Amino acid sequence: MKLRIKQKSARIELIPLIDIIFLLLVFFIYSMLSMAVYRGIPVTLPIAETVEQAKEQALFITVDKDGNVFVDKELIARDDLLGRLKREKADFPQKIAIISGDGDSPYRAFVDVLDKVRLAGFKKVSVEAIPRKTQQQ
Repeated sequence: MKLRIKQKSARIELIPLIDIIFLLLVFFIYSMLSMAVYRGIPVTLPIAETVEQAKEQALFITVDKDGNVFVDKELIARDDLLGRLKREKADFPQKIAIISGDGDSPYRAFVDVLDKVRLAGFKKVSVEAIPRKTQQQ
């Protein structure tokens, strides 16, 4: 006596596969959004009421609490700063300069950097700060 057993063929379930693909997609989207490119060094920024976010390509200049100057995370001597800024402006004329200074940095160092940025020919210069409403939360 022969038994006739139906053999079921292997089947790939698509619904769990689609769920996993969407989960991976969401994971990669959120991880890419959290990878904001910031080329400055970490400093404690001052708080301001009128803060706007720059959308253009920018040159990040940072003054730390000791008065050291960094251009895109590279320590620059104050004597070499003007030459470096002029080269950046010549290479990328549309670039804007964003100066971020530690809240405890010497005012003289900050003004010196601002002066050299303007002497280098940057017309758009921004000072980075933390919005007051973000700081209160």
